[in-house]
Amino acid sequence: MNQLRTIIVPLVVVLIVIMMVLPLPTPLLSFLLIINIALSLTILLVSMFMKDALQFSVFPSLLLLTTLFRLSLNVSTTRSILKDGEAGSVIETFGDFVVEGDPVVGFIVFLILVIIQFIVITKGSERVAEVAARFTLDAMPGKQMSIDADLNAGMITDLEARERRKNIEREADFYGAMDGSSKFVKGDAVAGIILLIVNVIGGLIIGMTKFGYSIAESATHFTLLSVGDGLVSQIPALLISTATGIVVTRAASEGNFSDDIAAQLFAYPKLLYIVGATISLLGLFTPISRFATLPVAIVLFIGGYIMQKNQVRELAATEELEEEEELEQVRSPENVVQLLQIDPIEFEFGYGLIPLADANQGGDLLDRVIMIRRQIALELGLMVPVIRIRDNIQLKPNQYIIKIRGNIVANGEILLEHYLAMSTEIEDESIIGIETMEPAFGLPALWVNEEMKDKAEMSNYTVVDAPSVVATHLTEILKKYASELLGRQDVKMLVDHVKKSQPALVEELVPKQLSIGEIQKVLANLLKEKISIRNLVTIFETLADYAVHTKDVDVLTEYVRQALSRQITLQYTESNNPLKVLTLGPELEKKITDNIQHSEQGSYLAIDPNTSQLIYRNLNSQINRLVQMGQQAIILTSPLIRMHVRQFIERVMPDVPVLSYNELEPNVEVQSIGVVNV
Repeated sequence: MNQLRTIIVPLVVVLIVIMMVLPLPTPLLSFLLIINIALSLTILLVSMFMKDALQFSVFPSLLLLTTLFRLSLNVSTTRSILKDGEAGSVIETFGDFVVEGDPVVGFIVFLILVIIQFIVITKGSERVAEVAARFTLDAMPGKQMSIDADLNAGMITDLEARERRKNIEREADFYGAMDGSSKFVKGDAVAGIILLIVNVIGGLIIGMTKFGYSIAESATHFTLLSVGDGLVSQIPALLISTATGIVVTRAASEGNFSDDIAAQLFAYPKLLYIVGATISLLGLFTPISRFATLPVAIVLFIGGYIMQKNQVRELAATEELEEEEELEQVRSPENVVQLLQIDPIEFEFGYGLIPLADANQGGDLLDRVIMIRRQIALELGLMVPVIRIRDNIQLKPNQYIIKIRGNIVANGEILLEHYLAMSTEIEDESIIGIETMEPAFGLPALWVNEEMKDKAEMSNYTVVDAPSVVATHLTEILKKYASELLGRQDVKMLVDHVKKSQPALVEELVPKQLSIGEIQKVLANLLKEKISIRNLVTIFETLADYAVHTKDVDVLTEYVRQALSRQITLQYTESNNPLKVLTLGPELEKKITDNIQHSEQGSYLAIDPNTSQLIYRNLNSQINRLVQMGQQAIILTSPLIRMHVRQFIERVMPDVPVLSYNELEPNVEVQSIGVVNV
């Protein structure tokens, strides 16, 4: 059955071409003319009952085939009329019965049909198709951005986003094809007029020379046949043109054409009373017959009354159904299961910050979230999960909070109509604003208005708008908690991505040497120290080399860090400048080395509390000195103790990088600007 369906359309096209060359018997010709009428009527009804233009996406190609079929029938009927003086019962019936044997009336009816099709329907459809194609193409970028925004807000899934993008592309292709295919209908109308003239003139000559008719007999006979042929062709053509107009003028709706008309045209029953009263006045106070106006007015009054009652009844039924659905959802056990779902990242804000996320009010937060996700993917190699954005009436109007796995990890307050000004040098007392703290880095700042903004910039203040403050804070929070956002499922996707280009590497590593969970712990360790995991090939190759010797994820992380030495060096050094670091004194390094304990679960550092406090004080003193000098605090240690030093200070100094000598390139100049001792 599927094979037959595949070859039937090409076979029909071949038969259509053959019809133009070979003469057909008149019974078969009549049969094909009836098929043409039935096919045109079917297309018209399909266009009326479809809910969306893409449900009839084959229409442009079908329009070309039906036009070709109709023209081939015109060729066959013209051959039959001029050769034999007859064209079958269908054409003769249209010539005799429809126009009652009067060729003049038939010719006028034919011209009216052609004018309606050519000037009214076809011309309008062509213009609508052209405009629809242009506006559809212009709207594509906006629709794509809308899909990305919905995806970031968690309103749709990745699968739904791909389906919507595909529909947008298909819609653009469809209206572009309709713009071109509507030209076929226009050409068909012109061809119908030419064929009628050819049939009449040719029939007049052939009737007198071949069949021995008089001029009057020849004119009457062949004109009726030509008019009948024209009507048989133009009626299906008119149906197809109407279907074309319906398809290209359909807007987005939830129902078919008939449902839309019934629902929208009669959506206001009270208006029918006004129309009925107007028709009644025409019958009572004008010469128009009351027998023509009063029945129509009565029908309008009755129809308005019935529809008004139905609307009240449907509204009550809808409200009752909604209440039942709400109760059912509350009782449903699945509803409780949905409450257990925790979003990886949530951004909630007070009602005063709604314009920040509302595109209709100029808010661009959703677009900024898209850029943030791309930025983190480039910087850290992490696919940030969908960020759930919503308002929260329990917050202060200008307050926002950021949640990771359902827990609040950051909050802040912003003023939408103000700018955040931060001094990079000595503060200017003439800059007046509302004192605050910059939420991302905790720096003192001022909220200044539009008038004070320019003055602050002239005083070398760093001035940023409120949306940028939120975007920066969100970016830093995502970087800080990147290790918590990377789950096993995310690692599985990364592994599958690498497998496409490096299948041998992945097959050697997973699951023969390491599980997905162990790889996830290594990658999380790297992200915890803000080391990018984009270079997955190098990371996986290093793990494959050393996993045969140890399964300790902390030790494997150290091997990976050493393999990424070039990346780490570029991350912390500036071109042509030495790397300024804090080092540990020999006595402190020896104390740390001597206090490393080993167990079945791995190694750990065990230092007594008094020594720990002394180390913290000395380290904090050195870091504060560097901060006052405007230097970044970086601790450089030997490879054997780097991991333990990092674990020792990460609770109190999580943002201080700890590097080892093996993680730096040999050509890097290192300058010690402080030593931590005990």
